[in-house]
Amino acid sequence: MNSSPDPIKTRLDRFVRERLLSAVEHASADVTVEAWDVPGEPVPFSEAVRQRFEPFAVGRSWGRPWGTTWFRVTGTVPADWSVGTDGIELVIDPGFIHDWAGFQVEALVYDREGRILKGIEPRNDYVRLGLAPGESFEVFVEAAANPDVIGEMTFAPTALGRRETAPREHLYTLRRVALVHRDPEVWELMQDIWTLEGLAEQLPDPSPRRAAVWGALDAVVDAVDPADVHGTASDGRAALAAVLSSPAAASAHRIFAVGHAHIDSAWLWPVRETVRKCARTFSNVLDLMDQHPDFIFACSSAQQYAWVKEFYPELYERIKVRVAEGRFVPVGGMWVESDTNLPGAEALARQFVEGKRFFLEEFGIDTTEVWLPDSFGYTAALPQIAAAAGAGYFLTQKLSWNEVNAFPHHSFEWEGIDGTRIFTHFPPVDTYNSMLSGAELAHTERNLAGKGRANTSLVPFGYGDGGGGPTREMMAAVERTRSLEGSPTVRVTTPAVFFEEASAELQSRPVWVGELYLESHRGTYSAQARTKRGNRRSESLLHEAELWATTASVRLGAPYPTEVLRKAWRTVLLQQFHDILPGSSIGWVYDQAEVEYAQIKEALEGVIGEALSALAEGAQEPLFANSAPVTIDGVPPFAIGTRDVGGDVHVSEADGSITLSNGLVSVVVDADGLLVSLVDAASRREAIAPGARGGLLQVFRDTPRKFDAWDVDIEYRRSVVDLVTADSLEIEHGDESATVRVTRSFGASTVEQCITVTAGIAAVDLETNVDWHEQQKMLKLGVPVDVHTTTARSEIQFGHIERPIHTNTSWDVARFETAAQRWVHVGDAEFGFGVANDAIYGHDVTRHERTGGGTFALVRQTLVRAPLFPDPVADQGHHSFRTSFVPGGVSAAIEAGYRLNLPLREAAAAVAPLVVAGDGALIETVKSAEDGSGDVIVRLYEPLGVRARVDLTVGFAVRAIEQTDLIERPAEGHAIVRTEEGTVELQLSPFEIVTLRFVTV
Repeated sequence: MNSSPDPIKTRLDRFVRERLLSAVEHASADVTVEAWDVPGEPVPFSEAVRQRFEPFAVGRSWGRPWGTTWFRVTGTVPADWSVGTDGIELVIDPGFIHDWAGFQVEALVYDREGRILKGIEPRNDYVRLGLAPGESFEVFVEAAANPDVIGEMTFAPTALGRRETAPREHLYTLRRVALVHRDPEVWELMQDIWTLEGLAEQLPDPSPRRAAVWGALDAVVDAVDPADVHGTASDGRAALAAVLSSPAAASAHRIFAVGHAHIDSAWLWPVRETVRKCARTFSNVLDLMDQHPDFIFACSSAQQYAWVKEFYPELYERIKVRVAEGRFVPVGGMWVESDTNLPGAEALARQFVEGKRFFLEEFGIDTTEVWLPDSFGYTAALPQIAAAAGAGYFLTQKLSWNEVNAFPHHSFEWEGIDGTRIFTHFPPVDTYNSMLSGAELAHTERNLAGKGRANTSLVPFGYGDGGGGPTREMMAAVERTRSLEGSPTVRVTTPAVFFEEASAELQSRPVWVGELYLESHRGTYSAQARTKRGNRRSESLLHEAELWATTASVRLGAPYPTEVLRKAWRTVLLQQFHDILPGSSIGWVYDQAEVEYAQIKEALEGVIGEALSALAEGAQEPLFANSAPVTIDGVPPFAIGTRDVGGDVHVSEADGSITLSNGLVSVVVDADGLLVSLVDAASRREAIAPGARGGLLQVFRDTPRKFDAWDVDIEYRRSVVDLVTADSLEIEHGDESATVRVTRSFGASTVEQCITVTAGIAAVDLETNVDWHEQQKMLKLGVPVDVHTTTARSEIQFGHIERPIHTNTSWDVARFETAAQRWVHVGDAEFGFGVANDAIYGHDVTRHERTGGGTFALVRQTLVRAPLFPDPVADQGHHSFRTSFVPGGVSAAIEAGYRLNLPLREAAAAVAPLVVAGDGALIETVKSAEDGSGDVIVRLYEPLGVRARVDLTVGFAVRAIEQTDLIERPAEGHAIVRTEEGTVELQLSPFEIVTLRFVTV
């Protein structure tokens, strides 16, 4: 930033601070305040208004952490205020402790009829009353005593994250509630000065324009009489008129400003508080639209609209009016702004199914852009998923947080694993909470990549997280920078308009292939392990429930539990929000998640049980339902049949070691309970690297440089304790399996590992049960695989990604912790090895020098962490993880992933598969159509990254077969080659997703 002329700036800033700020109000008048404390959780207006309100004085404390106090405010506009109604406002300061928006007390103001007027936040503290002198009013203020969990950006451990552990003392003091007569001319002068001073500080030094702007600002101080600011403010504005009216150059950078409020669906507050944050912000937006007919606001997350519809129906109806006008704009098309690394394949698809269907049904709007400014990295599966949902554009801002490498593009084509490309914009303003300041506008222009090819960018403006969204000050900045010499031009518009113009402008576009990896927040792959397990298990239960409910519906005409499944899906999708599932919220959020996952389990087990019971026909032998798209223990995919394990498991002991073998694999466990050998019988290949040991648990110091729950820094590798010593080893030999049970203790924690070989399964399974009581530590489980490779494959949604594991470049070095779904695989030209899991996402894969020459690959799973902020007891207690070491190709890893996540369940009757795919494709989902027609939807994909011809067979009568998009609308495609009775032949491209509708008879 260029320096400003110190004497002028010093004089100007004091003039604004001491003269103009106090003159914004012509006059103020006292009001009467009464209060009622809500004894428990928040209550609606209809209940609050019936309570007994007691007198309450300004200057009095109120508000225990997470409590709610309702204030009733009454008053009369003084008769001698001869002003227009636009100047009469109620100003409320419930006790703001700083001017940050969204991290402290907030309030919502209602009129006496219960109509929401506006939200109150530190930078948006007024309510326009529309009254004339002599008129009276009565309003009700719902004030939320949300604590400042961040602690002035200290991010220190705090008891404030749970209501039951928070202190009971009052947090806030009611500082001011007053009627004011605002002076519009003084306020406008302040906006003139703010815009021009911000511009002047960014202009080249020296330059004629810079000198002219500073000269005009200096003249303002002379033009305004400090003894009569109200009477001479117009003179000050006149002194600035010439420099404000000088137009921008024709070549100026074009900024498309989009009104926006990034409201995290939970974070440093519980979900119930987000519901109220939405009402406050959305009411502010509607009020600002009344003041500025050209103001447009874009809002993502169908969940937030659904909350307002449920809890604030009158406000929702007003929103619908503005949506119809094209001014309150649904964007994104997802249920929430979810994480994209952790949700499973079908869950990420359902974010769009639920989100886009909500917008279509409620507003008749088909959103065309994906809006994820703040998620922690973006899966390479997203371009195809978005395109299949009808989206053509993608926006993110989070890549500006990269710690090592600056992302090279701002407008580009993003190519996913299947080759699908989506036009993507990464706003060069480097924030999604812009105030449209001179510094931000200048940074946008300077920072833009691809100058000469592109001259357009999007700037999301508005305070988020309960800060109230865009303000009248921001709209004043827009008005002054529409065309201002030395500044980019600013135009308020919709995301769709921006993307249309930006894509038309940029004909030759750079291409980024693969994931958008965020070089930060890598700890989110593993924090709050119980919530991650709840998510994975809920995804699996939803898959099972839809499969068997559809089977019972098609085969027997049983009713399909649409509402139960929709409620479960929407709860799971909400929990996948990018500050919930990643583990970066307060403890209250995870306590609630535990409860809701338990409710989901109960509801879905009921659905599955009812469907399987309906399908029962009194079989005479033990039967098992296989919900996976692969054969498990001899039971075909999506069928109910008998298990066929086959073979035996042998156990032998020699020289303190234990050998378990089943004819498919043989594993040797040494006296320390570690794997010193794992041989694949088919290839006779030893998987464990010479001199190394598998199944090793390692404890690392985990003290990130910045943010506890969010981050894992590469320095963790400098401090490690190998858990080698075993407290005990026991052998358990059953009919179908053999297990070595190993117990260890360390610090304040204990761990039990069960190393198991099962008849008929070419894998070694490890169950790791941890009673975890460490803090700022991290536990990893590793296996040293004797393969020479420079890459590792990790499962992502609808396929997998291949990542370098060397450190040739700074990009490779920065990618030291990565996310995977159900498996990671390493291999050479002859041999492969998979590491599958049942609820683990964080991994690291590194290359090491091999005894005897060459290298081996160390694959480690990050099991559990212990961050102190924002939840100081995160991950404390019991955890259980299932891991499978699987010799073989990628197909073997895929099968192991399904076996761990969709285990067989007991059933009462044999049932042939409702639908099955031949080799070359995997069926992800079988469900009933969203439109209630009873048609069957089948979603499948090619998992290996090759072209495939696949036969898909259905076991029910079909009248027609249609290819659809994710939203189940007819789609043009090349997947269907031909159809016969009960069979469809498909041709799939690498990693292609295909959704088919089978129209039932």
